[in-house]
Amino acid sequence: MEASRRVSLLLLAIIGYCAFRGCSAQVPIPARTDGFVYGGKPPAWGETVVVEAFFDPVCPDSHDSWPALKKIVDHYGGRVSVVVHLFPLPYHSYAFIACQSIHTVNKLNPSYVYPLLEKFFKYQEGYYNRPTYMKSRAAVVDEIIKNLVVPIIGETNLSAYTTGFNDSQSGQAARISFKNGCLRGVTGTPYFFVNGIPINGSGSPVDYKHWISILDPLVSKM
Repeated sequence: MEASRRVSLLLLAIIGYCAFRGCSAQVPIPARTDGFVYGGKPPAWGETVVVEAFFDPVCPDSHDSWPALKKIVDHYGGRVSVVVHLFPLPYHSYAFIACQSIHTVNKLNPSYVYPLLEKFFKYQEGYYNRPTYMKSRAAVVDEIIKNLVVPIIGETNLSAYTTGFNDSQSGQAARISFKNGCLRGVTGTPYFFVNGIPINGSGSPVDYKHWISILDPLVSKM
């Protein structure tokens, strides 16, 4: 009995130590703030209302959320900034590859980021779960490069893209984006923050009228 009690206490100590180590582990700090600013320079906090969106490029609800966000940028001009963070959901096939692809083209030229994101949104059904079940990873990656990436970056940049995609830095950047979302309590996509505060309705698309009802009172106080 005493031996059993000692074993139990030892197991509790090990579990506690592991939990402490897991909670105290430092997420790598990226060289630049995570996320991609849409339509302009990075927002100066306090000078614009900042909308942050966590998107999965192969998530249908992220696809449905994007047009309204673009519209509010046009509506408010420089008074509202939109920053998109990539958050690959583990139950969406090739979501991580999609995010890694976007981080890779960002290294080549930041102007490629949103055209490629919109390509993924437009053709996401081809890379969303069932259509990829009978294909190898190499085959799907090759399709993504030929059908989505090359039309954006051009054949002349293909070699640089391939090198960047296979570099550990693009994979690390995608991982940091995911961990950033986890640390902020993101549980699904789309997930929205306004001036750092999560809004009700995150996890499902927010339409243009709802955005106006949220942002108008904030913009009027800027």
